[in-house]
Amino acid sequence: MSGGAAAALPPDLVMLERGWLSSNSLLLLDDPRGAVLVDSGYCTHKAQTLSLVQAALGSQPLRLIINTHLHSDHCGGNAHLLAHFGCPVWVPPGHFQAAVEWNQSALSFTATGQQCERFTPAMPLLPGSKIRQGRRDWHVHAAPGHDTHSVLLFEPESGVLMSADALWEHGFGIVFPEIDGEPGFDDVEASLDLIAGFPVQIVIPGHGPLFTDFASALIEARSRLAFFRANPRRHARHAAKALLKYHLLEIQQEVGIELLGWLRRTPIYHQLWRQFFTSISIEAWSLELVDELAKSGALRISDNHIHNS
Repeated sequence: MSGGAAAALPPDLVMLERGWLSSNSLLLLDDPRGAVLVDSGYCTHKAQTLSLVQAALGSQPLRLIINTHLHSDHCGGNAHLLAHFGCPVWVPPGHFQAAVEWNQSALSFTATGQQCERFTPAMPLLPGSKIRQGRRDWHVHAAPGHDTHSVLLFEPESGVLMSADALWEHGFGIVFPEIDGEPGFDDVEASLDLIAGFPVQIVIPGHGPLFTDFASALIEARSRLAFFRANPRRHARHAAKALLKYHLLEIQQEVGIELLGWLRRTPIYHQLWRQFFTSISIEAWSLELVDELAKSGALRISDNHIHNS
């Protein structure tokens, strides 16, 4: 849990922070019908997520789970929580049918080589709608860019923004449409423009601690966006290293040759390599990524093993 930083939140809101492998979660309390959970983290943290949710709920039920988007680090705990609480799940409409059919290619799990236990959503979470919880109305807004179908939540009375991966304290999430060869940077800008017009007091990002310096975060995000627009190859390299680091967060360590084999088998790396890096072999490019992460201190190499740092 986010500790001292959580004191900035109103008492009916509880933020759960489990490290970068899992997205942050937000519990909306103070409603006789039960609580609402926004995002559920990655599947390897499912037991911890359930324990944190139970501790925050006390004797009240969980009436609803909603997902800002269906990347595995935001919805990976859904199935485990559903088995325990039996509540419905609402997801953004663009991936609703893919989740019903459990089309793992459409849901990105196949491309990224990530896990997600199957769950069935009950209904779409529509942009332009409001979720009434206690005395608060949470406004649902489309926030494409990082993911074409992502949404965010804003509550005007408290000024709390659940920004998902549209805005972090120091940037924003990988722009996956750009990896797929589709325009995505304009959507990032449009989402930043949207939230710049909100009277934000507190931001709960998809990853990292909550923060209150909204203006500085917007400036940094716009600067990063301008850099990636001018240097799409740098965005591609950043994305590849971030996804590799995410994999190491999950497994903690792997024999070097096995990690390189995983990179060769994972479709998203082939996409990135084919778009920008075919001047060298995919094996040489993969070794470059590992070397750069090691030099930055993001991973360690010892005895032919590659370790998360």
